Formats: sequence, C-alpha cells, structure tokens
Amino acid sequence: MGLRWLGLALASALLSAALLELHMPAAVLLGCMLVGLAFSLWGAPLAVPRRAFGWGQGLLGCLMAQSLHPDQLGQVLAHWPVVLGTTVMLIAASSGLGWWLMRRQIMPGTTAVWGMAPGAASAMVVMAEEYGADVRLVAFMQYTRVVAVTVVAALVARAAGAHLPVAASAVDWLALGAPANLLLTAALVLGGSWLARRFDISGGAMVIPLLASVLVQLVWGVAPALPPALMALAYASIGWSVGLRFTRGVLLHALRALPRVLAAMALLMGVGLASGGVLVLAMGLDPLSAYLATSPGGADSMAVIAATSSVDTSFVMAMQLARFLLVLLTGPAISRWLAERGSA
Repeated sequence: MGLRWLGLALASALLSAALLELHMPAAVLLGCMLVGLAFSLWGAPLAVPRRAFGWGQGLLGCLMAQSLHPDQLGQVLAHWPVVLGTTVMLIAASSGLGWWLMRRQIMPGTTAVWGMAPGAASAMVVMAEEYGADVRLVAFMQYTRVVAVTVVAALVARAAGAHLPVAASAVDWLALGAPANLLLTAALVLGGSWLARRFDISGGAMVIPLLASVLVQLVWGVAPALPPALMALAYASIGWSVGLRFTRGVLLHALRALPRVLAAMALLMGVGLASGGVLVLAMGLDPLSAYLATSPGGADSMAVIAATSSVDTSFVMAMQLARFLLVLLTGPAISRWLAERGSA
C-alpha cells in the first residue's frame, strides 16, 4: 500500500509540474485528479481519508477569502444593478442548461446543475459532494469548461492585441510565512473542520474558514499564511479524492455525454458574451474587460489572463468573485429546487 501511495505522489508531481510549465489553471489539482483516475482504472485500491479531504477544503476556503478585498467589491457595489442583473442572467442560464441535461438524463440527479454552475471550479466540486451530486462527473464537467473557457479567453485576449508578456516567476515551495499567520491558518482549518463535523454543516469545512478568514482580515487586517507546499497538498487531497473514485463505467458515461455537455457549455459561453455586451453598453467598460468579467470559467484562470492583459483587472476579479459568492449562497437551494422539478 505504501508503494502505491508513493507511486501516486511521484506520478502526480511529474504531471502537475508539466501542467504548471504550460500555465494550466489549477495545475496541481488537475494533475492529481488525472493520475488518481488512472490509478483507479488500473485497479489500485486507494482512498483519501475523509478528514484530509476536509482540511483541503478549509485551505481552499482561506485561499478564496484572500481574494475578497473591500476595494474590489466596492467597484461592484457602485454599479450593483447592472452587475447583479448580468450575474443573475448567467446563473439562470447555467441552471437552465443543467436542468435540461438532467431532464434528458444525460447526467444523474443534480450533477448537471453543479457541473454547469459558473463559480470557482474546485469550490463547486467540493460543494457538489456535500449536496449529493456525483462528484466525479461534476469535476469532469467543471474542468472541461475551465479548460475550454480559458483557451477561448486567452485566444480572444491575444487576438485583441491586449496580451502583455510577463516573466514567469518561480514558485518558492519552501516559503512558510510568519508563525502567527501559520497558527491562524491551523486554527481556521482545523476549527472549521471540527465545527462542520460537530454540527453536520454541509460544505462547512470550506465555508466556515472562508467566512472566518474574511472577518479576521476585515477586523484585524491579518491574513492566514498559505505556503505553496501546503496548498499543493490541499489541491492533491481534493484531486486524489475525486480521481480515485472514478470507475470505467463512470468514465465511459462522461465520454458519451461529452458532445452534449460541450454544446451546453458553448451556449453558456454565449450568454456570458451577451452579459459582457450589457456591461459595455451600461457602464462604458472596454469589451475585453467585460468579456473576461462575465466568462463562465474559474476565477483563478480569469485572474491569470486579466493580469497578463491590458484590461481592468480589479473589475474582472470583483465580478468573478461576486458571482462565486452568489453561486455559493444560492447553489444548494437552486439544485434542490431543480431536482424536485426534474423528478416531477
């Protein structure tokens, strides 16, 4: 068993390093998930402990919280009617497409609803499991969309002549941060995990550290330390927990559904484009900033593209994060409501 875990770790490190060199969003998580899938299909009986998965969720929540700066959200609040309208339009479109995939029995249960949800992909995968969806198919849908949207957005930015070449900076994997900040991270992650188990809070292992971290940052101006090596372990725990559950049957189902899933994603990207057009007309925003702000990809991938393009990066991130928060708050209720309609 120990040799299998060692082989899994080494193979995951190699693939993740290759994806990092290609600047792939969520490279470590994707690399670990793909290697875990391969090991599962190969017949290696491995499983990530539930508690380790919860700690990974908590670290992800702390990472999300660090992106929620008041000055960024202030831009959104200044134009809240337009921002809310375009965000609701995109969420409604994703929910409608998810409902269609569910009604056509292309994906089981609420899997399609979570798979189409335009929030941060890794967070949606975590939340989906807490609410009974097939996390393997949700991950397949989310990361397929992340790759598709990222490639299209990068090509659009280059075609618009807005791409700015920047020197790649090496990750300092040995960086740890201040001891006090590390203690804060441990308290938020371990405490959130304990509270989620103690009171049976769905998604609590991620949401409690997220909210607590935002509160600590706003009141005391202190952020939890998130060393790169620790975050890599968090991504690995989430990626492996998903990949190791794949079976040949699930993978074949995902591949058979791929053409219709891609069609639904293309429609969702079209709605995002229309939403961007509304921002251009209502706010005078430049087209590329509006397009990136309303693209239904992961917030992390849009941040990378925005940071390397001559666009309004702060507004792009504020819109992406505002949509993520709205999906986080409304996702469970929407999935339950659509599940009732889908089974009617």
